[in-house]
Amino acid sequence: MVEAPAAALEEHRPPTRIERDVTAYLRYAGLERRLAQNTVASYRRDLATYTDWLGDQGIVSLDDVVPATLSAYAKHLGEQGLAAASVSRMLGTVRQLHRFLQVEGRTQTDAARELRTPKKPLRLPKAIPQADVTALIETASGDDIVALRDRALLELLYATGARVSEAVDLDVDDVVDQEIVRLTGKGDKQRIVPLGSYARTALDAYLVRARPALANRGKGRDAAALFLGVRGQRVSRQNAWLIIKKAAERAELTAPVSPHTLRHSFATHLLEGGADVRVVQELLGHASVATTQLYTLVTADTLRDVYTQAHPRAR
Repeated sequence: MVEAPAAALEEHRPPTRIERDVTAYLRYAGLERRLAQNTVASYRRDLATYTDWLGDQGIVSLDDVVPATLSAYAKHLGEQGLAAASVSRMLGTVRQLHRFLQVEGRTQTDAARELRTPKKPLRLPKAIPQADVTALIETASGDDIVALRDRALLELLYATGARVSEAVDLDVDDVVDQEIVRLTGKGDKQRIVPLGSYARTALDAYLVRARPALANRGKGRDAAALFLGVRGQRVSRQNAWLIIKKAAERAELTAPVSPHTLRHSFATHLLEGGADVRVVQELLGHASVATTQLYTLVTADTLRDVYTQAHPRAR
């Protein structure tokens, strides 16, 4: 009798109790909480690290986890040379898992109730000056279909403060009356954001003179998508990142530029122009105003620098 390879036996073994509990939590996070796929994938990686460590400790059930177990795990993570933000995120995921299991009756107690995560360092958003934003966008000039698409994408990102995933997920129907755009953010929450005149002009040019040609190349594939690639497919997050990266290189910007840079610049420039922080919160789709208030610290730093340099008695 030929024995099955060990890998095949491993592949067909029934899931352990811990694996079933983790799967239940991830299904809850994705289906009921409707978290983004990237968020659920991050949770899956965090919990794989956690359950592998539990296995090394000989723990086969999450009901056997006690506060001392979690303290030991937190210490273990701290010894791996991870950034405080990474440790905080990983422990936060573990805490959510145990809370879910206790609420669902899959464990008797919430062992992570008192688990404390390390304080994350304050990381202020990185914005670029308005002149740099203009230079970035102006690199996408010309009448060819790729330039028209790239300019429309860059203008929209800066005009709305959209996350790059929100921008590439847009359908044509999400541009409402050419005046506003309907963005779908985290947890499938929708918000309406106005389009400025520059973004409207760029979108009009793209929709009339470029998108039909790109759509024909796709032969109906991704027909609803607003932003299309050169083969007629929906532009991906990676494609959008490359578009921005190449525009920054052409503009010869010295500061690092990423897709989130335009979102940060959108918020910072609005607040510098006198916009109310609550309005900016709504435009960005932040659940908490505390997140938006980080941008006020950025503008305060800018004011302080200008004051120090310009006032005769500041130094």
